[in-house]
Amino acid sequence: MKKLAVVYWSGTGNTEAMAKAVEKGAKEGGAEVSLFEVDSFSADKIGDYDAVAFGCPAMGDEVLEEGAFEPFFEEAEGKLSSVPTILFGSYGWGGGAWMEAWSERTRSAGAKLFADGLAVENEPSADDLATCEKLGKDFAASL
Repeated sequence: MKKLAVVYWSGTGNTEAMAKAVEKGAKEGGAEVSLFEVDSFSADKIGDYDAVAFGCPAMGDEVLEEGAFEPFFEEAEGKLSSVPTILFGSYGWGGGAWMEAWSERTRSAGAKLFADGLAVENEPSADDLATCEKLGKDFAASL
């Protein structure tokens, strides 16, 4: 069974709901899944897992959350070479440009990005959460 870490930051609960849906789907897809808020996960732990899923909402001028997630991700980038990865998060305004930039940044770090990042506007609907579950399930099945 492949091990997957789901690491997220959430300010309003939207990205947390997405993370839990990805976790549920990945378990259904056959992975052993561990869910972490970013403050309880170190980039040094990435090597303990076969794959990672990162969740972070867009903040400010469509950037990653800068207090906890951005510093973590800067460190994580050096450990993502050849690591199967997915990205997800919510946004409140704008067109989701932060996800496009984050996806490109992750690819540039050498990660094996499974799909384009999943961006959901505002609070995820039941359909959005089902999409998150499917992403997690398909990702786990691909490992």
